[in-house]
Amino acid sequence: MLAPKTHATTRDTDLMKLTTQLQTCTLCLFDSRIPGISFDRHGKCSYCYLHEQMCEQFPTGEAGQRNLDNLVNSIKASGKNKRYDCILGVSGGCDSSFLLHELVNRGLRPLAVHFDNTWNSQTATSNIYLMLDQLDVPLETYVVDNREYDDISRSMIKAGVPEFDAPTDIALKAVCLRAAEAHHVKYLIEGHSFRTEGVAPLGYMYFDGRYIKEIHRRFGDMPMKTYPNMDIWRFLRWSTISNIRRVRPLYSIDYHKEQVKQFLSREYGWEWYGGHHLENQLTAFHHTFYLPQRFGLDLRFVELSGRIRSNQLTRDEAKEEYLAGPRVDHELVGMVRKRLGISLTEWDDLMDAPLRYFTDFPTYRKVFRALRPLFWILYRLERVPKTFYEKFCKPHPSLQSLPRTRPVERHL
Repeated sequence: MLAPKTHATTRDTDLMKLTTQLQTCTLCLFDSRIPGISFDRHGKCSYCYLHEQMCEQFPTGEAGQRNLDNLVNSIKASGKNKRYDCILGVSGGCDSSFLLHELVNRGLRPLAVHFDNTWNSQTATSNIYLMLDQLDVPLETYVVDNREYDDISRSMIKAGVPEFDAPTDIALKAVCLRAAEAHHVKYLIEGHSFRTEGVAPLGYMYFDGRYIKEIHRRFGDMPMKTYPNMDIWRFLRWSTISNIRRVRPLYSIDYHKEQVKQFLSREYGWEWYGGHHLENQLTAFHHTFYLPQRFGLDLRFVELSGRIRSNQLTRDEAKEEYLAGPRVDHELVGMVRKRLGISLTEWDDLMDAPLRYFTDFPTYRKVFRALRPLFWILYRLERVPKTFYEKFCKPHPSLQSLPRTRPVERHL
């Protein structure tokens, strides 16, 4: 089994070979291997232009503060005479922990919701309770059956798709929306910041409820009973009839993650878990081993590019951090393999199998595209995020060019 490359010298050699064949954005780390990307005559990529459009739509500074004040007032008004006025999904990570602080300090009454996929790290669990106890925020936790979730995870590996951890993302969103509907709360707070996290290109990460269901139907062994999947009808009901607004306050804040980490540590005793997406063991496996090993894909280039565009890193600083490579915990890799019940021989075969993507399985993508006018309205009404509309509702004909064999290295 090939080991993922982690040494800067090897990556530098690969980079020298690739730069003669690829066009790389003159501002960020995106290059011409990304499906659907385009460049202007100065070499600036279309994702940098998307970032600028989102900055205009979601300003920070005084304008952002006004928008945030208006949002807080609207949330308070909607929650009058209710126990909670907003729902926040928590993971123990930096973004949701900071939002807990912000919401409470702005006089809001959030209900924290957590989806436990049974792979939480001790640091993340400690962070959740540290923040909730000190801020006096109630918590609802949904725990999936661990054998069932392991069966779902095993089916994602057998399917050979990059979205190994998508079931966690779908489930967290589903349990948050369920909680909002159950408590008659009209605002779901989401912790995404395009300025620090960037926008993952379509073709690298896609997920919807049908995608998860079809993969598990083909490759799973257990019935899906406790997993909180999200079908299209629930998704549309929550977005329309239930009138739940999905808002992202970090879009209006001059949000610097390094400064926030120091603040949370100083004020609450919060602990850093080593990297973006690493607060959960299964998610850490996905980003540090599975994607680099299986697809030659180190998704840190998305986050680093977002920070370049936001002037939080220079391009040279970001490239140096990227070339250091992801930190692979081989004990964690071994634990994942053993817990999922995959033998060494089968594991090697799965890692070397032909690559598959969401285009190889039934999904809701055709429905999303057919309902594009509706989703444009829902995006404008803050019922779905702009990133959902841009990535899932617009045509991307270049997706047929996705590679089918494992590359040595796909990015810088």
